[in-house]
Amino acid sequence: MSTFTLRAALGLLLAAGVCLSAAGCGDDDAPATKDGKVTLVINGLPPATEKANHDRFLANVAEFEKANPDITIDAREGKMDPQTFPAKLAGGQLEDVFYVYFTDPAGLIAKHQVSDVSKYLKDFPATSQIKPEVLRVFQDGKGGTYGLPYKNYSMGLLYNRDLFTKAGLDPNAPPATWADLRTAAKKIADLGAGHVGYGDYSKSNTGGWHFTTELYSLGGDVAVNDGGTWKAAFNTAPGRQVLQQLKDMRWTDNSMGSRQLLEWADLLQMMGGGKLGMYLATADNIPTIVNQYKGDYQTYGLGPIPDGRGTLGGGEGYMFKAGLSPEKIRAGLKWLTFWFTSPDRIAAENKWASETKQPVGLPEPAIYTGDAAAKQAAADKQYANVPQQNYAPFVAGRVPVKLEPPNAQQIYAVLDVAMQKVLTDRNANVDQLLTDAEKQVNSILAGVR
Repeated sequence: MSTFTLRAALGLLLAAGVCLSAAGCGDDDAPATKDGKVTLVINGLPPATEKANHDRFLANVAEFEKANPDITIDAREGKMDPQTFPAKLAGGQLEDVFYVYFTDPAGLIAKHQVSDVSKYLKDFPATSQIKPEVLRVFQDGKGGTYGLPYKNYSMGLLYNRDLFTKAGLDPNAPPATWADLRTAAKKIADLGAGHVGYGDYSKSNTGGWHFTTELYSLGGDVAVNDGGTWKAAFNTAPGRQVLQQLKDMRWTDNSMGSRQLLEWADLLQMMGGGKLGMYLATADNIPTIVNQYKGDYQTYGLGPIPDGRGTLGGGEGYMFKAGLSPEKIRAGLKWLTFWFTSPDRIAAENKWASETKQPVGLPEPAIYTGDAAAKQAAADKQYANVPQQNYAPFVAGRVPVKLEPPNAQQIYAVLDVAMQKVLTDRNANVDQLLTDAEKQVNSILAGVR
């Protein structure tokens, strides 16, 4: 399942009410300690159908247990199933350490559904090298920490370096502004033979998702919290710029192609087919294009989003169930800092990934600072099997990352309509589309606090 689809499914998760501690929920997990040992229940184990990843995870568990004979890891398959998560949360049946997306911690923290692990972090030095802006996702307003990030992503500009060269563009210098992108898209479309300069989504919530990303790049917001009340914030000059430029590229420049109403897989397939010049994407699109749509790693470059005042970002991590004992919290932090929040293990994991023909050297995740970041860069370079130089513009971009708005998927569905209209109707009224969407989104946000 794609990153977008997984995140989309999680927009409905946190409606269920829950108790505040595991003890009060009738938790039937193993006791915190037994004969001086701790049994820690975790999820994140890849399914057995993903044999290489499944076996690697269990090998890590075995190595961890050998190094920590007082801790037993009870690993459960899966991450976060939207069909079962609310019931598990309400019934106190969550794993001790459980998987979340970056959109989930704020709600879990606000409702006291997770354990504060702040006072234990000093004993795990690796956590001090996590980027503050990434760790902040798992913190409350007072700096209390309730989990750790695992991976992060941010949207950039994915482009076909070969088409850039054919169109007389510099493949090492992707467009720095949306005006530059418009010019580049026209040059690529002018190659003829069905080439599309720039592609965009407009269906199945992906249009609203990309509208949000493009709006962030211009310094805009989809929604803002005004004195405790959320309100739509996209009916503005940046919002108009997003839709007007897409409309102009589609109908004046003819640089976006006649095929529209595109969703997740469409642009990946077009990029793999060699006919698409550019679209907004995360780094993990590249191996999917290569593996599923017969692309070539050497063909693709990744740059920062044009204008770069902000970009949509997200990621995943793990949190600690409410009511955990100090022994379980320490065991959980030992596991997490052994398994992935451990710069000293990156080289070993990269070696394994390289040997199993998985991509090494993509520009994300990047959750570290300082010495840890340097270790990751060195390990990536040592085992890289993708052309890291193609992603240098993205790495150098340092665009501020912003998260999704509340009730994101409902909002994206509304904004899909505006994206569809400007891409399928040359007479679409941008101002009216934004006004209509604003009313609907304000209705969606009315119950958000």
